[in-house]
Amino acid sequence: MTEGEPATEFDREAVHAKYLAERDKRLVPGRAEIRDLARDEHFARYREDPFTPVTDRAPVTDDADVVIVGGGIAGVVVGAKLRQAGIERIRIVDQAGGIGGTWFWNRYPGVMCDVESYIYLPMLEELGYVPSTRYASGEEIRGHLEAIAERFDLVPDALFHTAVTAAAWDDDAARWRVTTDRGDALTARYYVLAVGILNLLKLPAIPGMEDFAGRSFHTARWDYGYTGGGPGQPLTELADKVVGLVGTGASGIQCLPPLAEGAKQVVVFQRTPSAVGVRGNRPTEPTFTERLAPGWQQARMDNFQSVMLGRPVDEDLTDDGWTLHYAAVHHPPRREGMSGRDFMRVAEELDYGVMEEHRTRVAEVVRDERVAESLKPYYRYLCKRPCFHDEYLEAFNRANVHLVDCPAGIERVTAAGPVVDGRQYEVDCLVYGTGFEPELTPLARRAGHAVVGRGGTTLADKWADGAVSLFGLMSRGFPNLFIMPAPAQQAVVTVNYTQLAELGAEFVGRTVALLEAKGVETFDVSNDAEDAWVQKILESFVDGSFVLSACTPSRINNEGDPGAMKPRNSNYGRGLGDFFAYRDVLEQWLDAGALDGLELAPRALDP
Repeated sequence: MTEGEPATEFDREAVHAKYLAERDKRLVPGRAEIRDLARDEHFARYREDPFTPVTDRAPVTDDADVVIVGGGIAGVVVGAKLRQAGIERIRIVDQAGGIGGTWFWNRYPGVMCDVESYIYLPMLEELGYVPSTRYASGEEIRGHLEAIAERFDLVPDALFHTAVTAAAWDDDAARWRVTTDRGDALTARYYVLAVGILNLLKLPAIPGMEDFAGRSFHTARWDYGYTGGGPGQPLTELADKVVGLVGTGASGIQCLPPLAEGAKQVVVFQRTPSAVGVRGNRPTEPTFTERLAPGWQQARMDNFQSVMLGRPVDEDLTDDGWTLHYAAVHHPPRREGMSGRDFMRVAEELDYGVMEEHRTRVAEVVRDERVAESLKPYYRYLCKRPCFHDEYLEAFNRANVHLVDCPAGIERVTAAGPVVDGRQYEVDCLVYGTGFEPELTPLARRAGHAVVGRGGTTLADKWADGAVSLFGLMSRGFPNLFIMPAPAQQAVVTVNYTQLAELGAEFVGRTVALLEAKGVETFDVSNDAEDAWVQKILESFVDGSFVLSACTPSRINNEGDPGAMKPRNSNYGRGLGDFFAYRDVLEQWLDAGALDGLELAPRALDP
């Protein structure tokens, strides 16, 4: 076998050579450059809301109990938990035109979640709702989040189409002072950052993009006015159009089949193929609810999380690509007495077998051998977020779907369309299915505004060299501030983000209830408590840059620069962290009720 050729069975050296050769094709200068849509005059329009009209309103001046930044899963669930804790005046502030967060913006055709709906949709038992399918559509997810917001009366006081411009702590008033781009002047006892992990749409910086003469938009702002149709409906206005689709991650994979059904031609520009496993979506069985006992959703979430952490379970209740492949590759078998070298080889061989399954699936589904070869992913499974879909690969068997494999990316865009390897591709429309900035995007950037604590210190400055927190949920010098847990924030990472959001929401709700019961006006994290937590995070840090550097560039390895990852931005527990140990820490702290590690100032008595 020569260098760069795929192995037909696990030949470690040959596999390494092939994977590195594929990686090197994609290690090009400027690969990670993206447009700053907050400042880019030409492309700022990509952030506008095409789904709900902006209505005029007078600026709001108000003193609330809590201001929550973000109306997605995290914001809605923490709002619900605060309402259950007896908090009356809650204001959600969001740039979107309604509830949903990522699911407000992601309305592109074919959008759905790839985590099982029975564990991804939050608070199913509280609302008495059972998802219609195994993997819910974006429409169903957004509708469910809206239902939670309505149940807990979070919508009437929400400020939509509104961006926070600054939030500053006022020590004298013991309040957060919050200003917005619509002239609002809010104060609040508690301030909650629930800004989400996928909230900044990502647009690549390709030379000449602004010269394109046709229609262009991002999947997170789908232009149904141009394409026709709507979510779940045929795209009726594309029959005479050639559409260029940029990106083959989750967004591109899901919108391709509907585009192929509606458009005259679809040209798919692929930089790196995804590993596309079977999704196996199906309607929820009518008998599903008959097997459910109280607490079923939490038990099912815990079952999934156990499998993902490599813990034994009596039955894998989810039994999908995440638990069969992702969990297996994360936790290869380790026999007693096995050396580290042997363990690494077993891990690589297991990974190779999983990736061969994906490559074999491509060969079996896609009839054109040349196209199939370009769609095969040659890298380790954990190098790039896996995808799951049942129609994507089949779409390449259609005569109107064309693949342009461009590992180094698109050279430039002209008025007519993209140019790759000197060849001009003429298209009527460009759809950027390039997703969102990664979960590791710094909190300050995701928040999008200055959060100013005591002494004028900003959260961005304090966290410049990595997170500094207690539990990843509070930070010294920022009284009465809660930060919903997320990657790179000294909490843990979960495939099912909803379970982590619910855990964080439960912590915030119960902590506020304790503070209210004790008559506390303000809290701040003690220096000792914060130092101790940061030290625990640092002690569990494992530098994976050596392994990740061999990966194809992706958001998993900071687009080919894994050394830029900061140790303080790691998790509670090695690797992705130990969710159950982290939950135990939070629950034990709450059950003790002493608010240990917080400096408390009592509420002044009325004269």
